Formats: sequence, C-alpha cells, structure tokens
Amino acid sequence: MKLPLLKLFLILLAFLGFHASAYATPDLANGKKIDQQKCYACHAKKSGFGNGDMIYTRSDSKVKNLQNLKSMVAMCNTELRLDLFPEDEADVAAFLNKQFYKFK
Repeated sequence: MKLPLLKLFLILLAFLGFHASAYATPDLANGKKIDQQKCYACHAKKSGFGNGDMIYTRSDSKVKNLQNLKSMVAMCNTELRLDLFPEDEADVAAFLNKQFYKFK
C-alpha cells in the first residue's frame, strides 16, 4: 500500500522534528527548575550538611569532564526513576555545567 506523498512528507517532518529536538539548545531555566525539584533535596541529604550544592563542589568530585557530567545526570535519572526526557537531562547537565563545573 502506497502512502500519499503528503502523508509521507508529514511523517518525515515529524521524525526530523523529533530527532532535531535532541540537538536543541539546552534550556538553562528548565535545568535549574529540575535540579531544584528533583536533585537538590537528595544531594542535601547525601552531603550531610543540608546543602545540595555541596555535592557539585566537593574536592573528591567524580565528575571530571562534560561527558562524565552528562553520564552522571543520566545515571541519576535512570537509577532514581526521575522520569526525565533526554532533553531534560541535557538541560540539567547544561545548568550544572554553567553553574558549577564550567567545562568547555
């Protein structure tokens, strides 16, 4: 069964639009919001000092580069079942990088 050309074109556009969103510019405000809502309290508890930001600035940080930061955000999302979309993970990693890590 052949699809009309218009339907094929619309399917292709939908696919490309979805695929391109993974490469969109990160939304730092969304990353900050997610960090505050889903990350900060857990990190505050882990630090033992009630400050969730301390986990990002500690001297024995496990995060050594941008790819490692992205992997840690993805791991937290998976392990803790945070239900973040890939673009949300990218937003969080971009926010954390800008705020704390400053990787290029």
